[in-house]
Amino acid sequence: MGVTVQELSLWKEEDYQIIDIRSKAEASNGRITGAVHLLPNEIEGNPAVDFKRKLVICCSRGEFSEEVAEELSEKGYNAVSLSGGYFALLLDKMQREKEKNSSLERDFISPGNIRDENIQDKKRTEESIRKRFKKKIWTKFTKAINQYELVKENDHIAVCISGGKDSMLMAKLFQELKIHNKFSFEVKFLVMDPGYSPINRKIIEENAKKLDIPITIFESDIFDSVYHVDKSPCYLCARMRRGYLYSYAKELGCNKIALGHHYDDVIETILMGMLYGAQVQTMMPKLHSVNFHGMELIRPLYLIREEDIKAWRDYNDLYFIQCACKFTDTCSTCSNKENQSKRIEIKELIKQLKKTNPFVEGNIFKSVENVNIDTVVAYKQKGKKHHFLDMYDKEYH
Repeated sequence: MGVTVQELSLWKEEDYQIIDIRSKAEASNGRITGAVHLLPNEIEGNPAVDFKRKLVICCSRGEFSEEVAEELSEKGYNAVSLSGGYFALLLDKMQREKEKNSSLERDFISPGNIRDENIQDKKRTEESIRKRFKKKIWTKFTKAINQYELVKENDHIAVCISGGKDSMLMAKLFQELKIHNKFSFEVKFLVMDPGYSPINRKIIEENAKKLDIPITIFESDIFDSVYHVDKSPCYLCARMRRGYLYSYAKELGCNKIALGHHYDDVIETILMGMLYGAQVQTMMPKLHSVNFHGMELIRPLYLIREEDIKAWRDYNDLYFIQCACKFTDTCSTCSNKENQSKRIEIKELIKQLKKTNPFVEGNIFKSVENVNIDTVVAYKQKGKKHHFLDMYDKEYH
């Protein structure tokens, strides 16, 4: 009960409607043009759905959508699953662009009139950073670099690319910084393949080519190592991946690794720590590595809003992947509601608070910059706990 992307391309657009059932996190890295984004339980009776047309159900890889399409069909709806899902759409789009560029290259008239759309896409992407998104992206990127002293003279920085919108934008921003910065530093664009599926790796490679990012890929077997771990495999995977990145970056002569966490990640981490971890903590703009002497971790997107990253992505008609893990569709941890719902719940909480206080996000962010130790019952510093009673009577006398 499925339709391929190639078959879908032969249908008339007025005859079908794509229903995108990917999670918000997955959909944040690439929209599907013309699709309606709904959770499976929101489809029936929804006014946004045109039930007169055939419903093409689309998930990330075409596995969850089969079950949803089957259930809808059993209830009498005209529904099919899109084979291969969003990834199939993305690969088809890339293939069409390749074929179009090859055709243009065959038809060029003179060297001065070469119609290379890849170059035009690259120029458009870079120009959008300098002009259209200067205030919301470029200025905030350079502000974080300067305010937190993330990049210094003679630094050798490994820009770590996962394949998502955040790390790809970060790579383009570093390329721009290299052009305009006043002192010398070096960057390497590092992609670690911990066991990607062939489709995931191909998408990362094709996007890097399109954006003219000269990536260096190195391989590990992390996915295989954590596949049979029952307790917190994703946490273990993240820890191992960071260790591998530190190690390989150091081998390349780098003293820093750059990760693509943004402003929204920071404020969500603050609230998650309070509500779920019973502690006040934040995601720091930079950290010294504990296990790799002389190495630092920096977060240059620290002040950039996720909605602005999405706007940059959509303006440039770019499509990325949310998670390159080959087990995403089958992994019990990645698909576990408990693990996904915490950050989603925090996002919804912030969204609700903004309705009555439009400054709530900025206030959450600033709260960890304005901690008043005199009004804190207890706090930790370098692993040691301090209590207000330690100095309470001494200060009075």
